[in-house]
Amino acid sequence: MPGLLTSQNLTEMRYLVVGWSNLTVSRVTTLIEHGSSSVVVAGVNGLTEAEAERATAAGASQVLDRPFTVDDLTTLGREEVDKVVDGVFVTLPKARFIKEIEQIYNTCRRLRVPVNVADAPEYCTFTLLSSYAHGDFQLGVTTNGKGCRLASRIKREVVKSLPTNIDEICERVGSLRQRIYQEDLSEVLETAVGQEDDDAGQSREFNTLVLEHEETLEQRKKQRLRWLSQVVEYYPLSRLGSISVEELSREYKQTIKNENATVTSLPEAAPRGRIALVGSGPGNAGLLTAAALQAITSADVVLADKLVPEEVLALIPRRTPVRIAKKFPGNAERAQEELLQLGLEGLEAGEYVVRLKQGDPYIFGRGAEEFNYFRSKGYTPEVVPGITSALSAPLVAKIPVTHREVADQVLICTGTGRRGALPTIPEWVESRTCVFLMALHRIGNVVEALANKGWDLSVPCCVIERASCPDQRIIRTRLRDVAEALEAAGSRPPGLLVTGYACEVIEKLGSEKWRIEEGLGN
Repeated sequence: MPGLLTSQNLTEMRYLVVGWSNLTVSRVTTLIEHGSSSVVVAGVNGLTEAEAERATAAGASQVLDRPFTVDDLTTLGREEVDKVVDGVFVTLPKARFIKEIEQIYNTCRRLRVPVNVADAPEYCTFTLLSSYAHGDFQLGVTTNGKGCRLASRIKREVVKSLPTNIDEICERVGSLRQRIYQEDLSEVLETAVGQEDDDAGQSREFNTLVLEHEETLEQRKKQRLRWLSQVVEYYPLSRLGSISVEELSREYKQTIKNENATVTSLPEAAPRGRIALVGSGPGNAGLLTAAALQAITSADVVLADKLVPEEVLALIPRRTPVRIAKKFPGNAERAQEELLQLGLEGLEAGEYVVRLKQGDPYIFGRGAEEFNYFRSKGYTPEVVPGITSALSAPLVAKIPVTHREVADQVLICTGTGRRGALPTIPEWVESRTCVFLMALHRIGNVVEALANKGWDLSVPCCVIERASCPDQRIIRTRLRDVAEALEAAGSRPPGLLVTGYACEVIEKLGSEKWRIEEGLGN
């Protein structure tokens, strides 16, 4: 029979974990993360020094340096509950320790102590759910011991269908509930009548008239719950995260003053802006993700980086205002502040703002800074990934950034640190492919810094400019000659530098000092 699902407060609880396996560490970590004040770990035959160290590192407050005994169930708990432990997890293999498991289970049943035995549902009085948490929202899935992997898969499928701002939905509905509750108290009576339960409003009277003359607190309570239930039940879930608590609170007050109003006549939610940080990819419009295309074609306003190519900007509907960042040397910080202000103005006007960023928003694109800024203003952005040029540009230049016996790692670096300073230069590793973004305008300084760090300047390298665009250009050379090659060829931003022996896996430079390849398909 399916068990009753509950959410348990573990604050100040003291749990015992019996046995040793990789699952032991997981159980300790889970208990600590969910508020348990202390966890004791005991091995049925004692624990080795290494096992004890791992248990302590996971957060166990006590590790028994002796074998477990069944008396530990009634001697290791809190003083206020006569030292009986609050719960037990058993991680012993059932096939080897069936007698010990049966003894622990029977003792726990007699003491009414919750017990969970790994991979043995018949010896469990409770099971753990595959859970997901986002703010105050929690979701749990269980198959009642039939398979934790299946429960995890089902959880992922359910979570995919949820709005990304499910935490905001919970917060706003809770704030609205509390707001109108306090307003009712202040307007009617100062004493509460019983516990409120939203489900109580889901009766056959769900859609009956709500009239002004229902003025007792008990009547107003029923009225309030019916009205709230209507809002939660009939609003699209995606809109519940953007409703205005203040506006709905005013609408509620207006509703109860209108003698002829019914709760089936729902208030319109005040428009609330939303924002997406969208990666536009390396340049070619065909490399936009479907989610990015959907965002830019449905936006009310687009705020774009100056390096987003015309081919991508051309996909934005002509009716949509587009503002391009004025980020030229010496003005980057001020231009960034201007974009943030424009985005905030659009949000406050209830618009869908798309912040269109070159490549991927989080690869040297200030994406996290903008996320934190808008969230601090009350608007949590959606983030739409983009294909970063750090990985796609080498591909169009026929450079496999990893290749057996040539490159077993990839490092993405910036050539420009905070306020224009040189960043921390990585160590030379022969089997590494390094991709440097924002480095070409100061390539001489970058190469000098690499040399000072012990880099081999004879290593192959490649400059890739306007990757995937019709005017793409590739310069193949070696690190010692790259500054001279760029000086001779001129600049065609945006571009990046790839270094490492992977640069010659497919295309060999040979005896040439450098080679320039123009356009796509070369």
